[in-house]
Amino acid sequence: MRYSVLLLGLALAAVGWGQVASGAGDVGKGAAKAAADVGKGTAGAVGDLVTLHPVDAAASLGKGGAKGGTHLATGTLKGTGKIAKGVGKGIKKIL
Repeated sequence: MRYSVLLLGLALAAVGWGQVASGAGDVGKGAAKAAADVGKGTAGAVGDLVTLHPVDAAASLGKGGAKGGTHLATGTLKGTGKIAKGVGKGIKKIL
């Protein structure tokens, strides 16, 4: 029983590894882009507040948050899809 579980894990790792790694990369890229967008929006908002433009500050902050959320969602969905595809390939090879 122990060996069958070990072999199952090895087969999943060997067959779908490229897809899983690519998916993890997509999740990471999405998170990095999201953090950059939020940072840009926050920096723009601070600059607008310092120059006494509160309406522009709110717009910059909202724009950065919206772009960040979009990149985070896109990266997560693409990455999850690739990971699922890689795991599916591994299970298909076993069965």
